[in-house]
Amino acid sequence: MTVQPLTRTVQVPEGFFTRLQNIARQTHRSVEDILVTSVNAVLPPEMVLPAELESELAAVALFKDDQLWASTESSLSAAQQIRLQQLTDISDQRSLTTSEEAELQELLDEYDRALLRRARAMVILAQRGYNLPEKTEAVNNGEDH
Repeated sequence: MTVQPLTRTVQVPEGFFTRLQNIARQTHRSVEDILVTSVNAVLPPEMVLPAELESELAAVALFKDDQLWASTESSLSAAQQIRLQQLTDISDQRSLTTSEEAELQELLDEYDRALLRRARAMVILAQRGYNLPEKTEAVNNGEDH
């Protein structure tokens, strides 16, 4: 299946376009190919998320600043963190039961969702002009799950 390219007009500085043309000429490629390759190299990988999570992350953009800041600190509850650590410790000693494995997977999935919410909130805060701390709370608290 061939994907048909879309034609769009994008204004770029003349010097930038000249650089693209020079690189294209030197590498015997098209300007379009150089541009697409370059942009793909710096963009994060495309993520396929469940619709529910996509909606949740999209809703974060509507949060007020104080709600965004709260979202950057939220992760698993203390009880969830303790249970996650317990299950991880148990798995180091023996095989988990089916129910323990399911519980661990559920906690890891929730942690992943929380991490995505935190990251989205931080991006929005940065876009709103806030300076973000260099280290997140997770790094400072030594979380590694």
